[in-house]
Amino acid sequence: MTGTEDHDATPECAVKRVIYWRPGCAYCARLRWGLRRMKVTVEELNIWTDPAAAAFVRSVNGGDETVPTVVIAGVTLLHPTPRQVKRELERQFPGTISL
Repeated sequence: MTGTEDHDATPECAVKRVIYWRPGCAYCARLRWGLRRMKVTVEELNIWTDPAAAAFVRSVNGGDETVPTVVIAGVTLLHPTPRQVKRELERQFPGTISL
């Protein structure tokens, strides 16, 4: 999935959506499962296997590796529910995201 700053004419699949997660995190599992159930496609980055992902999470969470951390087209959500992610997508891209 590629990121872009101009989303007005961008198809839904090109909207940058990333979940930073780690194995064994119940909140991460719940979020990932919930988004799959709602058919929301995201890029998933495991902070335990991706040092750049871990560094990003620390940079937006006061040095902590708090997950799940979600980024949707530049907006960071800490520990969101699947519905909060869906709402943010709908807020940013009204009428363009079919969820």
